[in-house]
Amino acid sequence: MQTILTDFYTLQSSHKNEAGTYIAQISLNPSHAIFQGHFPGNPVTPGVCMMQIIKELTEEFTSSQLFLKTASNVKFMAIINPFETPDLEIQLDIKESDEEVKVKNVSLFGETIALKMSAHYNKILS
Repeated sequence: MQTILTDFYTLQSSHKNEAGTYIAQISLNPSHAIFQGHFPGNPVTPGVCMMQIIKELTEEFTSSQLFLKTASNVKFMAIINPFETPDLEIQLDIKESDEEVKVKNVSLFGETIALKMSAHYNKILS
């Protein structure tokens, strides 16, 4: 899969738990150019970048190219500062059919929930 967030984060590890939820451990790159503008002196991980990470990880786990159809219940609950909390856990409950993928996500640093989101993707069929 192709990433548009080149060098923005690194997938450290991933596994699927007994309940069928994918758990990914990622590390943000605090020296990425995005953080120079968002915001100078007070870096904050953009919400759209978190949504893109979720899409890219879902593509990785489903071996599918995806297109976001809808996102609902998107709740940004804590600021992710890449210098203070670069290591994140991304939990993905993925339901897949032949043509679409539905995902419920919880993203955390430590015990703090930073993002909750439900997304519905269409598979790009070739």
